[in-house]
Amino acid sequence: MNIAFIGFGEAACAFASTWATDCVKSAVGFDVKNNDPAQSAMMQTRFADHGVGFSDTLEMALANADVVFSLVTADCAHTAASDAAKHIKPDALFFDCNSCAPQTKQRSCDVINAAGGRYVDVAVMAPVHPARNKTPLLISGPDADDAVDVLQKLNLNPSKLDGAVGRASSVKMMRSVVIKGLEAILTECNLAAKTLGVEDLVWDSLEKSNPEFQWAAKADYMAERMAKHGVRRAAEMAEVAKTIAELGLPNDMATATTTAQARIGALAIDCDDIDAPALRETLINHLKN
Repeated sequence: MNIAFIGFGEAACAFASTWATDCVKSAVGFDVKNNDPAQSAMMQTRFADHGVGFSDTLEMALANADVVFSLVTADCAHTAASDAAKHIKPDALFFDCNSCAPQTKQRSCDVINAAGGRYVDVAVMAPVHPARNKTPLLISGPDADDAVDVLQKLNLNPSKLDGAVGRASSVKMMRSVVIKGLEAILTECNLAAKTLGVEDLVWDSLEKSNPEFQWAAKADYMAERMAKHGVRRAAEMAEVAKTIAELGLPNDMATATTTAQARIGALAIDCDDIDAPALRETLINHLKN
């Protein structure tokens, strides 16, 4: 099969580095960062390291693609689908792996299917590292059976969820209320407790209540995830907040989580060469009034 990526970040790299190559005739990607002079060299190296070609335009990337993976940020997902609809091959599967509201996914489905493609709602249900190709993928929509077959041939880990486009993303959205919200809560606690000099006492108390959670280690991990991916997570949580509001329900936690994720993500801290204590100090220094 001929595969195209729209967006080539963490998730795309994780899949491309571990999928079954024997059924991949060609793989090519398009990422807007590749057209940014400040990032193009980095992106071209990333593509090469994962055995994926790169295209300067979306049209070139989709020209021969039987399978398209859309892996952009949630706020760009519908635009990516709309742009892809102008160039997608008839009957090509369009895997929308972005964390969007069900309503957004349905709008994207409409434009892809109207152009002759086959839209598939894909929810990535866990961090792609360290699981990579074994990361659970929840699939819904009318072409879910064909989608599962293709993903299994690629040695990915799909599960079909009966129902329309948007059902898989609904599961992911509600899960994110807990996961991304917990990241925000623990990071707020982590930084404030450190500033007060009581962090060890706080974690010891929590460990006595729920020892299996490993609070201190989890808090440091979640702070790193927010620092590294907060901008993307904020875009997802904005979609979550919109979803809940459209149900006529309060969305206070989703809205607050959006703000917290965006605030830390906007700091653009390089997390690759910084340990947990140094990250805590860096975050405190940046965020403290």
